[in-house]
Amino acid sequence: MSDDKSLKPETIAAHAGRMSFEHYGVVNTPVYRASTILYRTLASLESADVPYTYGRKGTPGSESFETAINELEGGARTMVAPSGLGAIAVAIQAVCGAGDHLLMVDSCYHPTRLLCDRTLKRFGIETTYYDPQIGGGIEKLMKPNTRAVFCESPGSLTFEVQDIPAVAAVAHRHGASVLLDNTWATPLFFNAFAHGVDLSIQAATKYVGGHADVMIGYVAANESHRARLEHAHHDLGLYASGDDCYLALRGLRTMPVRLARHQENGLKLACWLSQHPAVSRVLHPALESDPGHALWQRDFKGACGLFGVVLKDIPHSRLAAFMDSLKLFGMGYSWGGYESLIVPAKIHRTVAPFAAEGPVVRIHAGLEDPDDLIADLEQALAKCA
Repeated sequence: MSDDKSLKPETIAAHAGRMSFEHYGVVNTPVYRASTILYRTLASLESADVPYTYGRKGTPGSESFETAINELEGGARTMVAPSGLGAIAVAIQAVCGAGDHLLMVDSCYHPTRLLCDRTLKRFGIETTYYDPQIGGGIEKLMKPNTRAVFCESPGSLTFEVQDIPAVAAVAHRHGASVLLDNTWATPLFFNAFAHGVDLSIQAATKYVGGHADVMIGYVAANESHRARLEHAHHDLGLYASGDDCYLALRGLRTMPVRLARHQENGLKLACWLSQHPAVSRVLHPALESDPGHALWQRDFKGACGLFGVVLKDIPHSRLAAFMDSLKLFGMGYSWGGYESLIVPAKIHRTVAPFAAEGPVVRIHAGLEDPDDLIADLEQALAKCA
């Protein structure tokens, strides 16, 4: 299947990585829970050509998932990790070491910031944060020892869209790698490699899994970064369980249809909220009013169900009354599942402060009927008055 370049992403998601006739015609690759792999002969043990050697280094289950993702990403190699943060960590360590300089977008996922400020700092990796809207201006931040530029677009919690091609052009001119946390758009809505990214990272816990019951991440590499990714991944011993690989692969099969509904619901909620008197503004790049809309329209093929809302200035007690009154939106620190979620946004910045008129909340539009979700928001927002 990988030889057919004409297939659409929806078809790839349904067919890639299937090993049916290696498993007696079973449609889905079975769960492989494995540590020890046995060999029939000493010759096979000593051979470098055996497909599996130890559970941590891969099984038919992880191979099916990685192959499917690799075809969807259009990469040279994809490797699975036990979480999105684990994928971020292995990607950075694949290209950075002691004495190196990392440029990190200021709107990054907060655990990524903690990784930089604590663990990477201990390892001798220097981090400089940059404004997500800097574009080609990142040139002024490049140093002789800058090894990587890390992007996340749209930004976590505040949803700024980065000019990835402009950033990538500068980084590559200086010999630096470009890493992207592409969890918001997924490879369906943003083609990372076509825009100059070297390592594409996904918290597959979110839209790939899609059912709030799996912890898994992955890193996809282009050809020039394949070996570095493989070495870092194997050296760190990162892998996901057979059960998680199975669940993520099952989720991948329906991701295109789910993501289309998340997009539809998210936009409907965002448009409705933008007109509500309790709302100051909505942070959603697919809205024409959003500052990042032009870049989003140029580079992206769609939007997911995750966006931010800046409320009018209200006391914390009113925010609590609003959130506690919601019946269909759960309060939980994740997104990408079938269920709608909401959390208050705690925004951490170093160089690009985010000015908000009032409390900021992050909403994930699930797969429920959008009119039911709007009705729930409407009755809860009345508590803000």
